[in-house]
Amino acid sequence: MAAMTTERLFLALAGVNGFLAVALGAFGAHGLRGALASAPDGPHRLEVWETAARYHLMHALALGLCAYLSTRSSSSAAVAAGWLMQAGIVIFCGSLYALTLSGVRALGAITPLGGLCMLAGWVSVVIAALAIPAAR
Repeated sequence: MAAMTTERLFLALAGVNGFLAVALGAFGAHGLRGALASAPDGPHRLEVWETAARYHLMHALALGLCAYLSTRSSSSAAVAAGWLMQAGIVIFCGSLYALTLSGVRALGAITPLGGLCMLAGWVSVVIAALAIPAAR
């Protein structure tokens, strides 16, 4: 097996996260809807789950962008972007999934940290894009 390059790692993470986002989104739409129907805050919790799945899928695709940038940019910002996107998925989406399943609202306190990771990841994408050498 060939060595794992940054590009291959981020592409693999994009695939794994894309799969998980679709699977978890489907679970929310089909499995949780009935389970949360009788809970007083069920509709809100389902909405939180849908937000997590949506951001999860968007940032899975962003990891693919980071893989591409890692092969083109002369900046280390593309690698930073990828790791920030992955951290954002774990912290932001993970805390929302956990909040929905457990009903423990205190878990929402760490969600903004994941959002900040995602924002920093997007800033890093801009930096990496601007560092792509100009075509001659």
